[in-house]
Amino acid sequence: MRSVVVTAGEARMRWVELPGREPARVYVHGLGATSPAYFTEVAVDPRLAGRRSLLIDLLGHGISDRPTDFDYRLESHADALAAALTEAGVTGAEFVAHSMGGSVAVVLADRHPHLVSRLVLVDANLDPLTPTPGAGGSSGIAAYSEAEFLAGGWAEVRERAGAHWWSTMRLAGREALHRSAVHLVRGTEPTVREVLAGLKIPRTYLLPAADGELPGAAALTASGVRIVPVPDCGHNIMLDNPEGFVRATAAALDISVGG
Repeated sequence: MRSVVVTAGEARMRWVELPGREPARVYVHGLGATSPAYFTEVAVDPRLAGRRSLLIDLLGHGISDRPTDFDYRLESHADALAAALTEAGVTGAEFVAHSMGGSVAVVLADRHPHLVSRLVLVDANLDPLTPTPGAGGSSGIAAYSEAEFLAGGWAEVRERAGAHWWSTMRLAGREALHRSAVHLVRGTEPTVREVLAGLKIPRTYLLPAADGELPGAAALTASGVRIVPVPDCGHNIMLDNPEGFVRATAAALDISVGG
């Protein structure tokens, strides 16, 4: 495990690093998750292995610190991630980023373009959402005020999340989880979708085939984004169908089937 300080308050981001050739590949998890738990199985698959790979946890999540004086905006997550990668000597990396991590990766590519050479977004959040009491995911968490969430709303979220998601969500700081959800739902200006469409690097968007066509797919495709449905999976594509995920990701990274 490696770590670097990324804030003035000396909060540290940490990651598991797999040795290999440059340029690096960076795996970024979603809300309430952790990259080593979500990506290790696919990162070590022979078809994806061989690159220096950083399975990194965003601030407030997993093995990284949980500062309560951090705002957890998407832009702030991206800047903290940029600081960690710069200290790690990473430039021109390939990013494989899930859900909220995909949103962060898009913002990172826009704000720190020298760090990112290619994006593989895994069912990432592209648009603002409406906070919805009782809903699952970020919109349900964002429906609480921070005071409500800390006072007991987190326990209601735990019951809705289920055992699988809670296994990693419980590692997140409660302020971090709530603030990250609020800002994920709020989005950015311009939107993550608009920023993604304007990027000039190779971009692929993976989504569960069962979800049907991605909203706004035609405009994204016209901007150069490859949209790839993956069968037999839900939102957590890399966990639900590792084989399908590896094949789709290897193709997105222009890796031949033989590695």
